[in-house]
Amino acid sequence: MSFEPVTYAERPSRVTGAVLWTRAGGVETGPVYPVLPDGCMDLLWTGGRLLVAGPDTRAYRPESHGAARYVGIRFYPGTAPAFLGVPAHELRDRRVDLADVWPSAEARRLTERMDAARDPAAVLESAALARADGSPPPDPLLAHVVKSLDAGRSIASTAEEAGVNARLLHRRSLAAFGYGPKTLARVLRLQRALALARGGLAYAETAAVAGFADQAHLARDVKELTGVPLSRLLSPRPVRTE
Repeated sequence: MSFEPVTYAERPSRVTGAVLWTRAGGVETGPVYPVLPDGCMDLLWTGGRLLVAGPDTRAYRPESHGAARYVGIRFYPGTAPAFLGVPAHELRDRRVDLADVWPSAEARRLTERMDAARDPAAVLESAALARADGSPPPDPLLAHVVKSLDAGRSIASTAEEAGVNARLLHRRSLAAFGYGPKTLARVLRLQRALALARGGLAYAETAAVAGFADQAHLARDVKELTGVPLSRLLSPRPVRTE
């Protein structure tokens, strides 16, 4: 017996900062890898359902997907709440039907369009673009927070450069990212470390460059956020499906 291989592909979306991704193929015979925290939120479609994947504070472990086909749009950190119309913290560590977030008739119409489309990825991207056109422009504070924390700057200096106090920064972060700036900084640091390690950098060097105190600190943080050791995450590379 043979199986069609599972394929995953992504490309930059026409929605600013977003990524459009697809997943299709046969039955997975190996382990189902966790979806790791990345500061993002996704809107995804699979066979008659539109789902919202909220911001994760820990690894999400999906059930085996079989031969399911997925199409999704992954929003840049902090931008999904304006598209969805709800604060990010209400969706933290959750997967919910779009009809629980949008008016049910609107969610149903988009689902029907996706189900009938020859190219559901194009339909999803067009819907996201149309909704983005009617939303307020991105808040420059949020882009500053992501850029600053991703560069390894402290929360205090991030707030000071933005001209806000720590309490306001925390409140704005909850609504935009789903959690406070401390958790966002940990998630972004995790992603930096994974990118460096996947590029072949030794673990000790990865820890230093990514902003960890040492390799032991890197190992602890990876285990706390993902539930598995760093070595298991690197081979084979997991792909996001929700």
